[in-house]
Amino acid sequence: MDAEIPGLPSRAADAARLTVLSGPSGVGKGSVVAEIRRHHPSVWLSVSVTTRPPRPGEEHGKQYYFVSRDEYDQMVAAGDLLEHAEFAGNGYGTPRRAVEERLASGRPALLEIELQGARQVREAMPTAQFVFLAPPSWDELVRRLVGRGTEDEVTIRRRLEAAVVELAAEKEFDVTIVNDNVSQAATELVELLTVPVR
Repeated sequence: MDAEIPGLPSRAADAARLTVLSGPSGVGKGSVVAEIRRHHPSVWLSVSVTTRPPRPGEEHGKQYYFVSRDEYDQMVAAGDLLEHAEFAGNGYGTPRRAVEERLASGRPALLEIELQGARQVREAMPTAQFVFLAPPSWDELVRRLVGRGTEDEVTIRRRLEAAVVELAAEKEFDVTIVNDNVSQAATELVELLTVPVR
């Protein structure tokens, strides 16, 4: 059984809330999630599937389930994904069953997904809480994307073009956290898990 998160509602019906984290590529969603994994291991994070190749240090089943395009397409066709989206030429999606089982057990769940996917989840689960992770500035976002050193110039350009659209969508979210300090952003996000379902 998971350890309790201080401040989380004790009644299962109050705690069974889905929180969705989204924001532009390069804003540090992965870094914030890694910080939560390190310092708040009782927080349950859904692991998405993706068709993109692993980055250095990523492990299958930890950051993502890395699947082939055929496997991904089969999951989409079978309705096995709560949400799915194409981003920078790769497919991403959230396995439905794990999230539904978590919520049915009365415990909160956290998803880290792209804007397209967040919009699909809003349609499917309107009581979810939607959190936008914003960069301190556009220049900082560009610096982070280029500084990764994991993608070619064409992919970076695609991600920056998408970031313009994603930043404009901030108003669609319930809460915004500015990621100018990963540890602080992670703490703020964990605190939001204590907000009861209205």
